[in-house]
Amino acid sequence: MSQEWVTAMIWGGAFVTLTGVFGLLQCGRLSMKAKTLADAEARALMERVIRLNLASMGLAVLGLMLVVAGLFLR
Repeated sequence: MSQEWVTAMIWGGAFVTLTGVFGLLQCGRLSMKAKTLADAEARALMERVIRLNLASMGLAVLGLMLVVAGLFLR
């Protein structure tokens, strides 16, 4: 692999990871908001938070895998 592709893989993975971390921060913010809502609204919001949490964790893991693969190929 050429050096440019490896560098792009590392930076792309870092961007994907940071996107996942931002999603996790959103999960925390929405969870704190759910405390102030009524029971039914809080449950609906927490269902959304669970889906966002799973997607964010997946993005963060995929991004870290890209970074590690890029570092191994360097």
